[in-house]
Amino acid sequence: MHTPADSIERETSTHDQPGVLPVSQSREETRTFYDRISRVYDLLAERSEAPIRRQGLELLAALPGETVLEVGVGTGRCLASLARAVGPAGRVYGIDLSEGMLRRAKSCLEREGLAGRAALQCGDAACTPYADATMDAVFMSFTLELFDTPEIRDVLLECRRILRPEGRIVVVGMSKGDGDGPLLRIFQWTHRHFPGVMDCRPIYVRRAIEAAGFVVEQAIVTRMWIPVEIVLGRKPGGEEPA
Repeated sequence: MHTPADSIERETSTHDQPGVLPVSQSREETRTFYDRISRVYDLLAERSEAPIRRQGLELLAALPGETVLEVGVGTGRCLASLARAVGPAGRVYGIDLSEGMLRRAKSCLEREGLAGRAALQCGDAACTPYADATMDAVFMSFTLELFDTPEIRDVLLECRRILRPEGRIVVVGMSKGDGDGPLLRIFQWTHRHFPGVMDCRPIYVRRAIEAAGFVVEQAIVTRMWIPVEIVLGRKPGGEEPA
């Protein structure tokens, strides 16, 4: 359990995420929350998130024959798009903490006739089962901001480890980097006081990707009802696994 003093230290200790609020939910609490809302998640979020997810997928531009991982597959809509993009010669992998979400993702892939191109895994994105330098690309949308501030870098380093040299990553995430408007303040207040309702919070997406050793090639700032960053990074060529 985090004490108030812990929260203050964690809020200010990571130099690439200044002022970003801590996450107080445990992994088990997060898992339980997403298991509970998995059946209605699309009704709650798809209308606002879907257009921005599509922008992220377009920026990643998965190619036929590639091997792609999605971190935080949710209900599987993006994973299905990736499976179509890589074609029958490619392969997609998906990891999520929630068994409920994975069941929804599996159903989505089966409906689309794409289950044979995908492998789903229940697990923690900070410690994945995938081998070093085995992925051409990694996609993550509205997931990185669920991790506590010190863990953000751990997740991105894990992504870098499993990417091949010159492999690319696209992260779509709620952004703290575009001012401090009233909606953003309300969002952060809700997260601080009601973390069981608002378990995520805005972060600095581009800064986090750069801090994990990726070269940022493109960064887009757009808006949902708060700012969102869509960032394309590339793992430097020829480096040893992180």
